[in-house]
Amino acid sequence: MARRPAITPEKLLELGPEKLVQLVLDEAERDAAFRKRVSAALAARKGPESVAKIVDRRLGALERARSFIDWNKARAFRDDLAATVATIAEELGKADPGMAIDRLLRFIATHDSVSRRVDDSYGRIENVYDQAIEEVGRLTPNLAQDEKALLPGKIMAALDDADHGYLVAAAEAVIEHLPKDVLRTWNTELTTLQEEQEAKIAKSKDRYIFSNVWQYRDMRQIIADTLGDLDGLLALESTKHPKRQDTIGIAERLLHAGRPTEALDWIRRNRDDAQEFMKVAHGLLLPLSSEQTILEAKILEALGKKDEAQTLRWQAFEVMLSAEILRDYVAALPDFEEFDVLDRAFAHVLSADEIYGALVFFMEWPRPDLAARKVLAHRSEWSGSEYTVLTPIADALSSEHALAATILYRALTDDILNRARSKAYPHAARYLQRLNALARASDEEASGFEDIASHAYYTTDLRKDHGRKRSFWAQTEQAGPSAGREPGAPDGFKLQ
Repeated sequence: MARRPAITPEKLLELGPEKLVQLVLDEAERDAAFRKRVSAALAARKGPESVAKIVDRRLGALERARSFIDWNKARAFRDDLAATVATIAEELGKADPGMAIDRLLRFIATHDSVSRRVDDSYGRIENVYDQAIEEVGRLTPNLAQDEKALLPGKIMAALDDADHGYLVAAAEAVIEHLPKDVLRTWNTELTTLQEEQEAKIAKSKDRYIFSNVWQYRDMRQIIADTLGDLDGLLALESTKHPKRQDTIGIAERLLHAGRPTEALDWIRRNRDDAQEFMKVAHGLLLPLSSEQTILEAKILEALGKKDEAQTLRWQAFEVMLSAEILRDYVAALPDFEEFDVLDRAFAHVLSADEIYGALVFFMEWPRPDLAARKVLAHRSEWSGSEYTVLTPIADALSSEHALAATILYRALTDDILNRARSKAYPHAARYLQRLNALARASDEEASGFEDIASHAYYTTDLRKDHGRKRSFWAQTEQAGPSAGREPGAPDGFKLQ
């Protein structure tokens, strides 16, 4: 595919003002959202009030609108919203960040009504609102001190009724930029609001009642974290339902604060949940999260319980086949002991029933030679439906282990064709091209295996079984070396 010519400011200046003006006029005529941005840029020359007037008209129309937007108009609607945010952030934000933030908050508050008017299954419109929140955070440092003191009140006034979590998101975007005295005042106000809301819920007989208690609490936690109030953060976290508690995040903070005993208590909370933990040898209740295991082992070491930490790491490695956990285990060993340990670890992974996890482990270590052995040992068991795992591994193995890569590429190709997944035919075509490139090397390696067909036999059977899939064969003929990374020159293993 030919590279697109690079467009740089210097090259655009070479076009001259007349040509640039014509390009802008042409695009403004074609694209309504772009035309609105150009109009706002022109208005900005008269001052922020002129831009604000344009923005206010758009926001007013957006707030009043109630009609449903058809699917074929959703993209243009999204572009119009994005142009509004860009106008506020860029044109108005440069001239008067306070006025810009006021309009951005007003825009964010329209989310509830907009979400009822358009199908946003792909989250494209949601992304525009996320961008608006990011712009609020970006502009906050540019506010004067008195404007920063007023910002919490503005956020609460605009978003306190929002039920999509935007109150927390907006607060999180600005809190780090606000003075500590402003944060303390905001925390006091949020505490009062939370207590009032909790009291209202307790008195209400209505089973379903709108509540912002969780948003107030989360905002108070962000403030506590920003102020370095770890105990305040812990107290708020303890009020959450056990399922919502961030045990890992709290334990990590406590460890860094030099409080490992409390950290161990938090990392081990709620271990009666069978969905999150499993029992292994000696009755140990093992977390299924490698992140949790790694942190717990560090906490145990901080408590002087090195043997217990190593036991946890090894048993977790045996279950999870985690390269990261094994590295931590090896790093904590005395000098020269790692060789025997690695031999034992690799033997365990080679014999593991979890073949996909084993394959990923060997590629991440990295031991591609052992990954190839695992592929060959289980050559009839690989499923092409696991393409997110197998494709990058096949690519990485193709340069030195042609037969193992061939087995994986065949599994990927067969799965697509057997299930007639026509949308995936371009991928199958690329896999077949790679099989063609690997044919000579893989056939030489396969000579010692009676149950592995040569490339010629494989492709003959492929034609016989799937000859009527004309779309696939047409794409196979079109696919060439540029269709994907070629075998023999992989970028290295990277699991997407």
